Order: sequence, then structure tokens, then C-alpha cells
Amino acid sequence: MASAREIKRRMKSIKNIMQVTMALEAVSASKVRKATAQVLASRAYADLAMAVLSNIAAANQSGAPLHPLLSKRDGIGTITVLLITSDRGLAGAYNTNIVRVARQFSQHMGKTVRWVAVGRKGRDILLRSKENLIAEFTGIPAQLDISFVRPIARVLVDEYLGNTSDEVYIAYTDFINTMTQKPRVQRLLPLIPGDAGALGGQDYMKVREMPSSAIKDYIYEPSAAGILDEIVPKFTELVIFQSILESVASEHSARMVAMRNASDAARDLADSLQLYYNKARQSAITSEILDIVGGVEALGKR
Repeated sequence: MASAREIKRRMKSIKNIMQVTMALEAVSASKVRKATAQVLASRAYADLAMAVLSNIAAANQSGAPLHPLLSKRDGIGTITVLLITSDRGLAGAYNTNIVRVARQFSQHMGKTVRWVAVGRKGRDILLRSKENLIAEFTGIPAQLDISFVRPIARVLVDEYLGNTSDEVYIAYTDFINTMTQKPRVQRLLPLIPGDAGALGGQDYMKVREMPSSAIKDYIYEPSAAGILDEIVPKFTELVIFQSILESVASEHSARMVAMRNASDAARDLADSLQLYYNKARQSAITSEILDIVGGVEALGKR
């Protein structure tokens, strides 16, 4: 049995760790509220923007692609996957889950995969696995804005328009609520709504649905080509922006829950050690009393 001093030292160490986890939980709780407000505020705009794009694609009667980023290719030889993870750890299984789903997706595709990493954790895993990492973006700002997204979108658009990749996908974590986050893979390019692709039946795939209402036709001024050249790349940036917002909200939620669980586990362990310490201390006191009694009896026999 460990001595009372050793047990007390372990108790002190565990309580110090519990103070750290409780502080991290409080910080994450504050960040969750901000991230959740931001992702919910932009989600309606992103959904409506994609509905407009869906109507534009569905209203096209000519059959010819309205824009190169809306053009689907027949033979798929190489794909690019944008993997969104966090810069920091201590977020439970958040990073592990999205990396696992992204790898599962790449294996199902059976194609040559080129990776673009957002976040240090995903980048490090891809480098250790010796994957074909072509670009990395770290240091996700606390207040995300479109300026962080533009270089990422530029890399992915160049991959597609340069015929380096035939399809571009985003692997991110969809924010459901504070307790639930779901890893997702969504096709980014080509921007064709309603096409599930070969893996549409997989539970991790997210497919943009065609508008259920009547298709709306649009009047373009000065021309359809001029307007689409302007808005389609912005739609690409918008999808990436929304995916990172979803991932950031999921990261803070996962970290808050993980730190809460760690604090609860530390508290339970401290309580167990307190009981163990009390038993060890009682055992030591009993042993000392027996020694005293034995000494008194020995003196009395003289």
C-alpha cells in the first residue's frame, strides 16, 4: 500500500490538472457561444445562395455548361480533398473522426488523391502517413473572415480548372448541436446540385439537393456569362467558408465536452484517492496505537 504522503501528492497533482481542465472548459464554453452564433447566422445565407445556384443550373435549357466550375467530367482519374481539422488538440475524438472519415472516403473512391490541409492536426497526420499533401493552411483566426478562405479557394479552383483534378471534395465536421457533431464529405467542384455521385449512399456524404419548388428563371444583365464568372467563384468561397465555420463550432463544442469529461474523471479519481488516503492514514494510526500498547505491556511485565 502506498504511503499517506504519496497518496496526498497524487491528490494534489490531480486537483491541479482538474483546475486546468475546468479553465479550458470555461474558455471553450465562451468560444462555443460565439462560434455557434456565427455559424447559424451564415448558414441561412449559404443555403439560399446554393438554392439560387441550383435554380440557375436547373433552368439551363441548352445543356451546355454555363461555367467551367459547373461542368462535370466523364472520366474521374484524380481527386483533391480539402481536409479541415483544428490547430490544437484536447478536443476528444474531433480530429480523429474527421481524418478517419476522409481516409475511408479516399479508399472507397479508389482514385489518386491530392490533399489540401486546413489545421495543424490534419496536416501532421497527412505528413506522417506520407500522403500527397499539396498545400496547407494553419492558424485559423478566432474571427474567421473571407480573406482567410480566398487562398484556399484559389488553390482548389486552380486544381480543377487546370485539369490536375477531376473533382474536388471537402472533408469537414458538420455542427448539429453542442453535443453532436457529424463528420461529412461534400463535393465542392463541380458545383452541380442534386448529383449524389457514386458514394451518395454513404452516411458521411452530404449532397446538395435540387430545389423542391418550381424552378425560377433569371434575367441576366449584362449577360449570363459575365454574371456567372463573378458569382460562381464566390459561391465556391462561400461553401469553403461555411464548412470551416461548421468545423470551428464543432471543435469548440468537442473540446468543451472533452474537458468537462476530464474534469469529472479527475474529480472521481480525487474522491477515490481521498478514501484511499483515509484508509492508509487510519491504518497508520492503528499501527502506531498497537505499537504503543505493545510497548506499555512490555514495560508492565518488567
